[in-house]
Amino acid sequence: MVSLTIEGRPVTVPDGTSILEAAKSAGVLVPHYCYHPGLPVAGVCRMCLVEVEKFPKLAPACATSVGEGQVVHVHSPKALEARKGVLEFLLINHPLDCPICDQAGECELQDYTFAEGRADSRYREPKRFNPVEDFGGDVLYVQNRCILCTRCVRFMDDVVHEPVLNVSERGDRAFIGKAEGHDLTNPWAGNVVDLCPVGALLSKDFLNKARAWELDRAATVCTGCSQGCNAVAETRDNVVVRLKPRPNDEVNQYYMCEVGRQGYRDFNRRDRADQPLVRVNGQLQVSDWEDAITVAAQVTEGRRLVVIASPNLSNESLFLLERMIAERNGTGVFRLSRGNESVLPGAKDLALRAERAANATGARSLGFSEVTQFTDAIRSGDAVFVVGDQLDGINASELSAASSVVYIGTALPAAIAASVSAVLPVTNTLEEEGTLTNLRGRVQRYLQARTAPGVARPTWYVLADLLTAIGGNGRFYLPAEVFAALAATHSTFAGLDYDALGLRGLPLAPAGATSTAEVAV
Repeated sequence: MVSLTIEGRPVTVPDGTSILEAAKSAGVLVPHYCYHPGLPVAGVCRMCLVEVEKFPKLAPACATSVGEGQVVHVHSPKALEARKGVLEFLLINHPLDCPICDQAGECELQDYTFAEGRADSRYREPKRFNPVEDFGGDVLYVQNRCILCTRCVRFMDDVVHEPVLNVSERGDRAFIGKAEGHDLTNPWAGNVVDLCPVGALLSKDFLNKARAWELDRAATVCTGCSQGCNAVAETRDNVVVRLKPRPNDEVNQYYMCEVGRQGYRDFNRRDRADQPLVRVNGQLQVSDWEDAITVAAQVTEGRRLVVIASPNLSNESLFLLERMIAERNGTGVFRLSRGNESVLPGAKDLALRAERAANATGARSLGFSEVTQFTDAIRSGDAVFVVGDQLDGINASELSAASSVVYIGTALPAAIAASVSAVLPVTNTLEEEGTLTNLRGRVQRYLQARTAPGVARPTWYVLADLLTAIGGNGRFYLPAEVFAALAATHSTFAGLDYDALGLRGLPLAPAGATSTAEVAV
């Protein structure tokens, strides 16, 4: 370990740590552009210059390792003057696009210019102008705004291992070039937009949709595949406008694939079920929650229960369904859609997984079985609960053996619209909170990002009421209470605590571990 002083604060960090990272641990932000913790150090922006006592000149904090006894001054007059000069050069040809730039409000060039830049400009000559270039995929390149930090180039070279981008020309003519005949169509290429510290690389999908200060944000987990990438859901006026990666070294580091990013559209469906429905005289009619729950419970009386669950349901919802199945001596199944796996070579154990569901691991650990067709699970006279599955590609005949069908989900599937006995509208992943288990057995929390339509309720809440109506113990009032009961009764979840999961998650307990949770189960 190395001990040093940064801005008067004593710091002890491992040998080899950069001054910039050491300053972070001391709560001191060193302004920077080209540096990113997930990329190789380039040291080209010269924005992170700091003064180190006994050094002959200013040092780039990103590329200078800490030394025993060093005294570092981040905000000394000499360092501030140097960074002010760097900012002045960066702004010489940078257009005043802030009022129309998608990055405005979360732009590092704005932030550092406001904090450390000149109050006015000495440049009076005309600024250069270059047209916007389509880089393919979801990416636009606005050369006028580019500060040549090379984050995008290094990401494609060292993380994606597809050297599509480069720095073309030299001096004041330099720009980010694209290899002839190649586009940013790799499933991971969209990360260059997040990595860009200014508004030079833009998402076509998000273009002119919202201003940064208009967005509400909540931590969530991507449901695009079983990797379980940590994400931030951003909403405007209760509409999801984009998903962005949230750093987690154990899962996705700093990245997110295009399938996950574009998945936000599924949460904005307009054909949502928002009122409980029950079938009366052959017609579905709006009902109150109590009657709908009662009807759903009654159809299971004296019958075997088959639960068709979505592998995107939370652990809490699957646990309550497991209890219902036990009450009715039934079975639980789920379907999985699969696609091609796309590995991100430069990131450890990160890929767009073939399993395109967030919680298949949790479903399996709670006793649910994967099937390819429902006729293998449904016997004549069974009661069927369809929970969360949209039944895409399913013909109504596959459920014809069931005595009755209850749908618990977000949008009523056409395959059962004519036969369903009751519809219980519930929230989607961004409208509730809970936990998911990824393919490596890491249990991760997600938070509510938007309000539900109509009188739709959280899935776990509806299932708890339904479990009580069936005759089980469903007296839970918070997802944390459901998770505590899950951890207390399942050895794979033993020892896990809902609050202790935080927003980075924890791995499932080793076999044989016991829970210390005190809950009523």
